[in-house]
Amino acid sequence: MPVLVENSALIELKPAKATGLGMTQLGVPVLDGTQVKKGTLHEFLQSTGEGTVGRRYQNIRVTAVRTTEGGVESAKVFVAFEVFGDDNVPEGANGGFAGALLKGDVVLLALPVTPLFLPYGRAWYENQAVFDVPLAVFDGAERLQFTARADSIRAI
Repeated sequence: MPVLVENSALIELKPAKATGLGMTQLGVPVLDGTQVKKGTLHEFLQSTGEGTVGRRYQNIRVTAVRTTEGGVESAKVFVAFEVFGDDNVPEGANGGFAGALLKGDVVLLALPVTPLFLPYGRAWYENQAVFDVPLAVFDGAERLQFTARADSIRAI
């Protein structure tokens, strides 16, 4: 049975302005004290066990936000990207992606595994996930490790 091999990439998070269409699209309450960190990875490939490209990820966007809503301060991390299934589909439930927020090489917080929205091969699909994170993790986070998890696939 063909498989996709787990693969990871690091995305640097840099302080960013709390303005613009991205904040509006995410519904972020932008206040004077709102803090934002952003990072982008333009292309990321996941290989099959044979070494060919099996899945493509593009325009991975990470937006970390610390703001106040209803008098309560909180932090969230949004991960959005497009994914393409090439000439295969997952066998059963897909392995999805995982993430971790890092400061240097130290993992501050492992994010839960999230399945991909990838109902068919040979098509691009938008994916988006949001994670609540402790305020101290937001403050210390310098990078997000994006991991495309191993997956059993069926060629089409």
